[in-house]
Amino acid sequence: MPKCERNGKSELWTAEQFRQVAAELNPNMRALFSICYYTGCRISEARQLRAESLVGDTIVFKKITTKTKRTRSVPMHSTLKTILSESNLPTTGYLFPGREKDKPISRQACDKSLRRACDYLGLEGFSSHSNRRTWATRLDRAGVRMKAIKELGGWSSMAALQRYLDVSEAEMAAAIEVLD
Repeated sequence: MPKCERNGKSELWTAEQFRQVAAELNPNMRALFSICYYTGCRISEARQLRAESLVGDTIVFKKITTKTKRTRSVPMHSTLKTILSESNLPTTGYLFPGREKDKPISRQACDKSLRRACDYLGLEGFSSHSNRRTWATRLDRAGVRMKAIKELGGWSSMAALQRYLDVSEAEMAAAIEVLD
């Protein structure tokens, strides 16, 4: 069931859809949503990242900002490195500062930016959580071990991770065809 008025599951991005949406975002929002897309993090984790969280080619999500209250590190995809290097992000403090001093950008500001881009492109059913669902599903379809996906994405259990994974009609039809 596609997402409708905050109900249901977020749609999965195709690579082209995400590129189109990213092109409609300002450079800082493009960097923020690219972090979500290439690391599978939650929007709340990305918006609270600090410049000090970028350690070499790794992003460190500190336990204070994660839902499971466990620190995790995710290697940076080469495309993400390029996007971040092209952004004018702060070198200290929050990567995505908000209007209030010493606070990160609000979740509402992030959501509004994404909705505006999706509306402009005529895309429905997408949300900030589309990045996390897309990331997990694409890794699963590529044959990445579930344990690795769970650890990188910070899920508390395999059952929690499995709720994020999408199965296409084609995958279900192919599964049935393996029967003798």
